[in-house]
Amino acid sequence: MRLRKEAERVAKFSVVGGIAFVVDFTLFNVLRLEAVGIGPMWAKIISVTVATTVSWIGSRYWTFKDGRNRSAGKEAMWFFLVNAGGLLIAMACLWFSHYVLGLRSALADNISANVIGVGLGNIFRYLMYRSVIYRVGPRRPARRREVLRFEEGTGAAGGTGSTAVDTGTEPDGAH
Repeated sequence: MRLRKEAERVAKFSVVGGIAFVVDFTLFNVLRLEAVGIGPMWAKIISVTVATTVSWIGSRYWTFKDGRNRSAGKEAMWFFLVNAGGLLIAMACLWFSHYVLGLRSALADNISANVIGVGLGNIFRYLMYRSVIYRVGPRRPARRREVLRFEEGTGAAGGTGSTAVDTGTEPDGAH
């Protein structure tokens, strides 16, 4: 059952990521046009910021809805910090391709930033979302507390009474 749940979560992550990717890719290519005049690095920063907002909404309210454990403000802060790490990965790939290798075409910028950079960034993001921000995983069942009743004359002081004892067992039906 846990494997099925994880596969479902990865599928949702992929759908949300696909939508965010379309936003990132489209906005990056519009903003990197010479007519806009901001260059590929700023174009990528802006497009990732907008795509991250789309991704946070989808992740919070659909993909990881079972793992929310913070206020929306704190969660958004951590989400954007993790995505800044993903952005740095994409930026490093773009920078290396564009400035070190001298591959300056639109195709080269897209392959380095939006294929290699986003791919590596997605692996990083998913692992961080799952283990740091949303912390989804198997929930431990509550421990059972049993009440032991003593019959009159059998208790420690010879009277009636009861005491709660933590037996360390799982409640009925929990596995």
